[in-house]
Amino acid sequence: MTTHGTAPDGTPPDGTTPNDANRDDVIRDDTDVPWRALDPRTIAVHCGWMAAPLASLALTALATGGHLGDRAWITLAVIAASFACVTVAGLIGWSRTRYRVTADSFELRSGLFVRRLRAIPLHRVRNVDLTANPVQRLFGLVVLRAGTTGATGGRDGLTLEALTRPAAERLRAELLARAGGGDAADEPVLSTGDPRWLRYAPLTFWVFGGVFAAVGAVWRVLDDLGVQPWRIGIVRRAFEQFGHSALWLTVPLALLAVAAVGSVGALAVYAENWWRYRLEWADAGTLRVRRGLLTTRSVSIERTRLRGAVLREPMLLRAAGGATVRAVAGGLGNSEENRARSTVLPPAPRAEALRVLTGVLAPPGAVPPPGAQAPPGVAPVGEALFDRPELVRHPRAALRRRFARGMAWAVAPVTAALVVLGALLSLPVLLYCAGGFLLLATPVAYALARDAYRALGHGLPDGPDGHLLIRSGTFSRDTVALARTAVLAWTFTDTPMARRAGVTTATAAVAAGEEGYRIPDMAAGEAAAFAHAATPGILDEFLAW
Repeated sequence: MTTHGTAPDGTPPDGTTPNDANRDDVIRDDTDVPWRALDPRTIAVHCGWMAAPLASLALTALATGGHLGDRAWITLAVIAASFACVTVAGLIGWSRTRYRVTADSFELRSGLFVRRLRAIPLHRVRNVDLTANPVQRLFGLVVLRAGTTGATGGRDGLTLEALTRPAAERLRAELLARAGGGDAADEPVLSTGDPRWLRYAPLTFWVFGGVFAAVGAVWRVLDDLGVQPWRIGIVRRAFEQFGHSALWLTVPLALLAVAAVGSVGALAVYAENWWRYRLEWADAGTLRVRRGLLTTRSVSIERTRLRGAVLREPMLLRAAGGATVRAVAGGLGNSEENRARSTVLPPAPRAEALRVLTGVLAPPGAVPPPGAQAPPGVAPVGEALFDRPELVRHPRAALRRRFARGMAWAVAPVTAALVVLGALLSLPVLLYCAGGFLLLATPVAYALARDAYRALGHGLPDGPDGHLLIRSGTFSRDTVALARTAVLAWTFTDTPMARRAGVTTATAAVAAGEEGYRIPDMAAGEAAAFAHAATPGILDEFLAW
């Protein structure tokens, strides 16, 4: 982030001289470029936050039959006062906020008592994203954020709230063109949403946990408003009927009802996040993802910032033949922002995921249209890397370590708890339950450990200038393809138990994505040689030849 201006004598405040005008990182002050204003409807959008407290107040009135207590009236008064304050603040903020695009920079000026002038050089703009929540869409507005990569690896940039969609589209095209995005690409649209993909939604959403979290949130809101949820008639009657019925029948029915409600919620979340999904190369150097039903989102990723891709296959989704795809790219923010913005394909058929991987990882001009064959001499990157990869198997010690961890962290604690409770309470039935759990859980733990072991692998499948491939996981099996030139460093980690087993964990450090990708429990004697083969030169001073 750069703040600039001039002193009264014309000398820049940072001490630069006229000779610095030719430097790449100095922003020139183009006083002839006019400032632009935000859309005045931004003021109305700022009041959208009041929907939640007003809805809570309406819910309170419904639950109490219209009899509002003193706390509810105080809440209403606070909402009215807040509305007046937000409206005045929004009007002042809108009148004092201006932006412009000069020959070298994107600038934003704001503030009343403390004036702020922020600017970013155009050549550092990494992506330009557009988002719009339901309130903004109602007014035809979007939020534009021009992102850069800061010195600490975090995401920096300027945000405009809010512009009309046509104005935002024009500004994004202007920023990307001046930042060197290039002309429109000849490559096709990589993928578009299919309503049939909704069948994968319940396989990735936390069905039971989502229902309980929603019920807990409503319960807490009612409690904060002074409403006792257990005294609401429908809630009280439901608990009474549940307690007086046969548990062997009501418990399965309750679980079935929770699963049904959770599945409906999963479908709704999937539709809200991925409706009208479209993945395309917006120009020769920008990958763009558009999606969203109520809140629309548009995320741009520079081709030069792409470091690879991840094929993610959670257990249930893998069983149904589905997968998701994430891009390994820089400039997408911190770890939380990166996880939210790096997904380039929602849960979809695995064949579609492989085709998207081909489009994301292939060089320019090598992406065939949907349903077409790749050009002669161009390997189908996604299928070659992810479908049937030739990976190096890990030693059998990795299987033993996974089985031991499963027994130590899952089977043994539950068994011990049942045994202790049975002994303290003198309940032999708990001792029988402990024995039964141990007999049933042990083969399950071994099956999961074996599946995790079979997933382990690493390799260099496509030559010295290609990708480094890493695969691991059972509950969520991830296959990572990293550009070998993107690996900046290697870290080798082991424990006393790992040294006894002859294995080590290697981590490839990358300035993108998760910033480090682990190869767990590979043979200790092969780790350094593999890292040297993947990235020649990095480990030369540490190897003894």
